[in-house]
Amino acid sequence: MDLPVLHRLALNESPYPPLPSVREAMRQAVAQAHRYPPFHPDDLAERIAAWCRVTSDRVAVGSGSVGVALQLLRAVVRPGDSVAYAWRTFDAYPLLAAMVGAQPVPVPLSRDGHQDLGALLAALDHRTRVVVLCNPHNPTGSLVTADALAAFLRQVPRRVTVLLDEAYIEFARDTDLPDTPALLDAHPNLLVLRTFSKAYGLAALRVGYALGARGLVAAIRRQQLPFGVNAVATAAVKASLRAESQLRRRVDTIVAERERLRGELVSLGWCVPPGHANSVWLAAPDPIDEGAAALTDAGVQARHYTGEGLRITVGNRKANDTALTALAGVRAHRSRR
Repeated sequence: MDLPVLHRLALNESPYPPLPSVREAMRQAVAQAHRYPPFHPDDLAERIAAWCRVTSDRVAVGSGSVGVALQLLRAVVRPGDSVAYAWRTFDAYPLLAAMVGAQPVPVPLSRDGHQDLGALLAALDHRTRVVVLCNPHNPTGSLVTADALAAFLRQVPRRVTVLLDEAYIEFARDTDLPDTPALLDAHPNLLVLRTFSKAYGLAALRVGYALGARGLVAAIRRQQLPFGVNAVATAAVKASLRAESQLRRRVDTIVAERERLRGELVSLGWCVPPGHANSVWLAAPDPIDEGAAALTDAGVQARHYTGEGLRITVGNRKANDTALTALAGVRAHRSRR
């Protein structure tokens, strides 16, 4: 019999439901559910552009960041081209490459869980049309620093689009974060991908956006699915932007819990590298398979990569404490051997 899941810490979701003001905006939008949303989400793109302080022709909106990523691949990739990315990474990237007939080119992470920028550059050839970076990285939470990213972008051929996935950027607190708006001005082949699923807690509503050069964004917009962003999601995003200060406090709480969770795990004997997303990463040779089993027994659902690593989303305090208790038991058992 399957054990009940008490705490969902597998998908890097926010532990918080939408704010009351956001729920009210959604409720009002539901009352008009018999009406179509805009054919294209131009109004939402304009709102996001004003928020990001760029012109609206540099913003593309889609069905989650993964939807915008697919629009990009459809715009620039032809069958037989290749898409390079670090592996392990977000599971959707090899799937998206296959959907557009591209050859996926996975490049192993470095031993410390970072994306190997040198190896990624070496993997680029005449067939490469897109190279993907996740910053902060999923699932390890590692960070590509400002200098490292700038050097990487200078070496990527202009014919290759760099897809910089910043789905977790709101959780990063490092002082050496890249200034991506400035990089966009210098690199017309750069597309920065962001989402309202994580920090803004709207995962079920599926809204993501991208920032890029006008020509690249225009090509992506031509792949826009008509009526592809619904009215409830649009209302929720606009209300969330109005409540940004409240949401920022929620993110600060998640970051504080991430640091507490990491500190407690380290004190228990787990090797947990510093992370910059809304999760912590436990990797082999630590007993991650035993840890995954202990979490399951405790009703905690985490993301388990057998023999490789264990990603635990930062949940509420009760969920985090349940995870800590389960993993403490694994370490205590190990120490008695």
